[in-house]
This record gives sequence, C-alpha cells and structure tokens, in this order.
Amino acid sequence: MSDDTTTPARIAIVTGGGSGIGRSAALALASDCWTVVVAGRRAEPLDEVAATAPRIVPVVADVSVEADVRRLFDTAVDRFGRVDLLFNNAGTGAPPTPFDELTLDTWDEVLAATLTGSFLCAREAFRVMRTQTPPGGRIINNGSISAHAPRPLSAPYTVAKHGISGLTKQLQLDGRPFGIACGQIDIGNAATSMGSGAADGTLQADGTTRSEPTMDVAETGRAVAYMAGLPAGTNVPNLTVMPTAMPFVGRG
Repeated sequence: MSDDTTTPARIAIVTGGGSGIGRSAALALASDCWTVVVAGRRAEPLDEVAATAPRIVPVVADVSVEADVRRLFDTAVDRFGRVDLLFNNAGTGAPPTPFDELTLDTWDEVLAATLTGSFLCAREAFRVMRTQTPPGGRIINNGSISAHAPRPLSAPYTVAKHGISGLTKQLQLDGRPFGIACGQIDIGNAATSMGSGAADGTLQADGTTRSEPTMDVAETGRAVAYMAGLPAGTNVPNLTVMPTAMPFVGRG
C-alpha cells in the first residue's frame, strides 16, 4: 500500500464498478491510495461499494449513452481536477445462441455495452488526459480470454472482445504523443456472477459440458492495480490472468 503522505492524488474511473471485476478493481485501487469514481447503471450496488472505503465515489452512468459518459468524466474533473486512470470494464454477454438464431437486439445490446461503451469512455479519457496539467494518464481495457479464443455460440461477446483488442492497439499508438498509456487485461473464469458458472459446467467446442476451475475475483483487482501503478514511462500492453488449470491453451 502506498503512503498517503507522500503519494500525490491519483484519480481513477472504473466502469461497471458495482460488482464483480469492477468492484474488485475499485477496492484494490482504493487500498493503494487511488481516489476511485465507480460508474454503473444502478445506484444501489455502487453505493454499497462506496460504503466500503472513503476513497470510492459512486456515479450512476450507462456507458452506452454518450451523454452519460460525458457527464461521468465531467463529474470526475469538476470534483477532483483530473483523471489519471480509466479502467474500461463495463460490458455484458448473452446466453449461448446458435448463430442463425441471434437477434439484432441481442447483438446491439452486447456491442453497445461492451465495445461502444469502451470507445465512448476512452474518447472522453483522451479528451481529459491530453489537456490536463500535467498531461497524460493510463487506460486499461478489460478484454477477455474470448478476445483470443471464442466459446461456442457466443458470437456477440466474442466479436465485442476482439474489438476491444483492436481498440487497445489503436489507443496504444494514438496515445503516445500525449503520454497516454493503454493496456489490456484478459481475464478467465473469475468467480463472479458472470464468470462463476464455469464451475457448474460450460459448453465446450466438442459439444460436451464440463466444469472448469475458477479463481478468486480479488486476483483480478490486484492485477489491475499492478498495471495502474506502473510509472508513466512503463506499460503492460497485455496481461492474462486466469486459473492455472483453465482450458485456454489448446481450447477446442
């Protein structure tokens, strides 16, 4: 943990911060002396996270809504003067669905929350970070194992997460002139409401359903805090954290 008396104020925004990986990241960052603005669509879980640490501030915002994202960043700047970190974490999946049965509404919902929301937040982060004094900052995008290897019947989520990888690479390039670093964390089978179903049984590429190991979601927060705490001139472009025995290498 950093020393409060010697560490300058560092301001983070964490989207999807009311539960799961976002909550874990917010808690880890707050324990490392970051001031954390947690964003999400529902006030109650955000307030519950904020109640755990005085450094956590809740803001209700839907990342798929452009005006909400602008208000989120304006709120952080108005209150704290700057934004040093964005953890682009918000997103959603969909039930396994045969490709020809996917509806446009499902496609649009997953892409809006997971990819378009990340774009909107990253764009606002650039707007703030390139003009603040001192300039610069860091963006960490939540990718996924699915950014590299898809699960069966999960086209919208797979496409969205592959898009996150492209967004990350573009931000890494376009952020260089402004001191904006960007990295991607790819997380597998964290024990959250979204990921813990792997332990009950997950559809495999061969058509069988098998249980997969999961890991404590706190490990994801620790990994995000590590990436966030690097000095300005150092970056982790990609980091994968997953259970040791998760069937990722050789999946399928």
